Amino acid sequence: MTSPTPADGAAGHAAGDLLKRKGLRSTAQRRAILTALLGHPHSTASELEARIGPGSTAGGRLSRQGLYNVLDDLTRARLIRCIEPAGSPARFELRVGDNHHHLVCRGCGLIEDVDCSVGVAPCLEPVEDKGFVIDEAEIIWWGLCASCRGGTATES
Repeated sequence: MTSPTPADGAAGHAAGDLLKRKGLRSTAQRRAILTALLGHPHSTASELEARIGPGSTAGGRLSRQGLYNVLDDLTRARLIRCIEPAGSPARFELRVGDNHHHLVCRGCGLIEDVDCSVGVAPCLEPVEDKGFVIDEAEIIWWGLCASCRGGTATES
C-alpha cells in the first residue's frame, strides 16, 4: 500500500473536481501536478518532478515525457499557465484567467506576479495589428530584486 500524498487529500479532491469541470479525466498524475503547484507558483518541470517524486505518483508512474504531456494537457485546458522568460526554462502556475504579468530578477531569477493596471486584456494595444484580433498581451519586466540590490529600498 502506498502512503497518502497531498494529491490524495482535500487539495487532490479539489483538483479532481476542477479536472472534471474542464472535461478532463481525473488521473493521479494530473492531480499530483496541480497539487504540487499549490503554493509554488512559477515552478519548472524539474521542480514539479522533484516535488511529486521522480518516476511515480500515487496511482502510477509518471515518466519525464508523461510529466510534459500532463503539463501540456493542463495548459491547453487553461488549468495552468506557462510562462517562458528569456533564458529560463518554462515555468508553470495555477493563476489563470486574469490579466496579470510578471517581474523577473536578472540576478537570482525570482519571479513575482504583478496585476495589470488596466484590468482588462489586452493591457497594451500594438501600433499596428497586421490583421490580428488581439486578445492578450504578455508583459515581463526585468530588473533586480531587493535582495540582489543588497536590500536597498525600491527607487522611484
